[in-house]
Amino acid sequence: MEEKCKCLEDHCSFTGIRPAMVDLPYPEIRVREGNLAYANLLSVDYCGAVSEISAITQYINNESRISLERCSMARTILGIAMAEMMHLQKLGQLIALLGGNVEYVAKLQNGKRVMWTPGYLTIPEHIGKMVFDDIEAEKAAIHQYRMHIKMIKDEYVDAILARIIKDEEYHIMILQALWNEMQG
Repeated sequence: MEEKCKCLEDHCSFTGIRPAMVDLPYPEIRVREGNLAYANLLSVDYCGAVSEISAITQYINNESRISLERCSMARTILGIAMAEMMHLQKLGQLIALLGGNVEYVAKLQNGKRVMWTPGYLTIPEHIGKMVFDDIEAEKAAIHQYRMHIKMIKDEYVDAILARIIKDEEYHIMILQALWNEMQG
């Protein structure tokens, strides 16, 4: 006789999820010339406190913690994480083309090297706070990218960063809709 399982299960399916990105092509990945200073600036976007690796890790953590309660929201958040993975990949390509090393160390302008840490993440318990913190993190990323565009004098690199900003703005719209849904 087969024993009845009192198993706990998560039936949230992540099949078919696509990256949450604006439906516009990315410019070709190219740089005018090697420039280690620019590569170092992009290393901060790659793995600094405000970075793509921080965003990916935070979104994956949030998605995992809410999938039991809110599958639809978890699926949306995973789509955003997937877009952030695409951004990370593009930044890695740019860093390499500029002559930098793709690693989990942000090279700051003062010469300091800072290894990425999960201490950069915000891991609140409440779903509403998660969404709020994600919106704030997207705003911080946009601000940092705009600052780097002003500092980088390579139109090819700047075009990629400007295109990434469009996705980040789209993520804010999605997250704001999730926030409004939770409030209503």
